[in-house]
Amino acid sequence: MLLIFIGLYLFLTLCIGFYASKKVKNSNDFILAGRSLPLSLASAAMFATWFGSETILGASSEFVEKGIMGIIEEPLGAALCLLLLGMFFAKKFYRLNIITLGDFYRIHFGKKVEVFSSIFMILSFLGYVAAQLVALSIVLQTVSGWNIQACMWAGATIVLIYTYIGGMWAISITDFVQTMMIVAGMMFLAWNLSEKVDQSSSIFDNLPNHFFDILPENNWKSISHYIAAWITIGLGSIPSQDVFQRVMSAKSEKIAIWASYLGAFLYLSVAILPLLIILFIRKLYPELVLGDAQFALPKMVMLHSNIFMQISFFGALLSAIMSTTSSAILAPASILAENLLKPLLHKFHIPLLVLVRISVVFITLTATIISTIKNNIHDLVSGSSALTLVVFFVPLLAGLYLKKNTSLSAFLSMIFGLLTYFFAEYQEFEIPSVLIGLLASFLGMFLGNLIDLNKRISTK
Repeated sequence: MLLIFIGLYLFLTLCIGFYASKKVKNSNDFILAGRSLPLSLASAAMFATWFGSETILGASSEFVEKGIMGIIEEPLGAALCLLLLGMFFAKKFYRLNIITLGDFYRIHFGKKVEVFSSIFMILSFLGYVAAQLVALSIVLQTVSGWNIQACMWAGATIVLIYTYIGGMWAISITDFVQTMMIVAGMMFLAWNLSEKVDQSSSIFDNLPNHFFDILPENNWKSISHYIAAWITIGLGSIPSQDVFQRVMSAKSEKIAIWASYLGAFLYLSVAILPLLIILFIRKLYPELVLGDAQFALPKMVMLHSNIFMQISFFGALLSAIMSTTSSAILAPASILAENLLKPLLHKFHIPLLVLVRISVVFITLTATIISTIKNNIHDLVSGSSALTLVVFFVPLLAGLYLKKNTSLSAFLSMIFGLLTYFFAEYQEFEIPSVLIGLLASFLGMFLGNLIDLNKRISTK
């Protein structure tokens, strides 16, 4: 029965995609939903941007092992990102009236920076998409018992179809439906488990010391890692194409801002539920959290729940993963089509809508191959966010808030951040490599502007 329900749910998702495809008349409809999403759809889309495998499976496994310190990056940092987005960036983004962040870098820093930034934005998304496909395959394997590789390709095919035909309209409508399923499913599961716990005991009994510490130890190493955890997604996902598309898809500037705030509230409140659930599992079925805790939730539901609980949980989990995966595919596909393929193939006069759909197929295939090679959800997500932070955040700030910028300053900022980050990763310093890369990115921007200033002074 569970497998039948999953099949019906996936069929419904495809039906929504086909329905949404009727609204797609041009590339603007496909990429930005015609900039016409009301507050309900825009808020659900913001919430669903990252609420996927990392939140339900990855963050819960980190939480049960490391406590509060294990969830600073996700979900706390992700909620911080949406809050900062509404406070400082949504209004400025919405007024740009462009399609991609690659367009932003071209306008402010020139064509070369556009191409360079577009390539690395696409690369930063591949690991994130792969993480969602890994999670989707875990769900399908748990439910069906199929081979994990077959589940990866099956899940990728389903997400590809409805993203390909409906674009942002399909993603936004399914996000709204899936958000309701996520909230209902997680709440029902948490309530059901709470009923099983002996009233004389608590899920908080026998937890490790410092499990609920919200501040790091008073030493430089702990503090630096704490800061890095907050900003990896908290700042690193602001210059991200999927977030940018969510903002630009809103019906108005005001809706874009409030959708960010409501998305942050939903994210933080709903993300607490998987954390409570994993503590219930630890109390009731401690053997399931041994080894790879990413599998604890789906295993518990399959082994110790009735069919209605299984339908509730896997419906919510599938909703979370599929909504995140589809938007994560569309974002780099939009950049690939708009900023790389369209200029390269302009002589052939291929419509942008066609190029985006071709790019959707390419991104999905590439990410699926990556997911078959590396399958740790938390590492895949963390790596993609760190790359975005050290390469794109500083040039984005400069473009939005500084009056004069040069191509050299942006290029040096991106290169310094990227190379220093990888060097620090290789050397394994005590200070987190993402902090070193971010500081190097600021240095590159400063040096570029200083060189430009000296040139202007010397020419006078």
